[in-house]
Amino acid sequence: MMKCKLCSPHKIAVALVIVGAINWGLVGLFGFNLVSYLFSSWSFLERLIYILVGLSGILMCFFCSCKKCAEGCCGVGGEKKM
Repeated sequence: MMKCKLCSPHKIAVALVIVGAINWGLVGLFGFNLVSYLFSSWSFLERLIYILVGLSGILMCFFCSCKKCAEGCCGVGGEKKM
């Protein structure tokens, strides 16, 4: 199993996308919104988390390999190195 060396922005984006996926899974399965539960008393922080998760998803979809990340695990055009 090959480990990818990601740049810091991509590491943060991956973590936020995982948080978003877990949150949506909980909402879909149990009707429980973990982000709202944890941060409902700080509505600005709750909203900021949703914005950052959304921006992270966009980053992962459209800008998934910067030069540093491409050197770490992907070749030109986003193809995995063998």
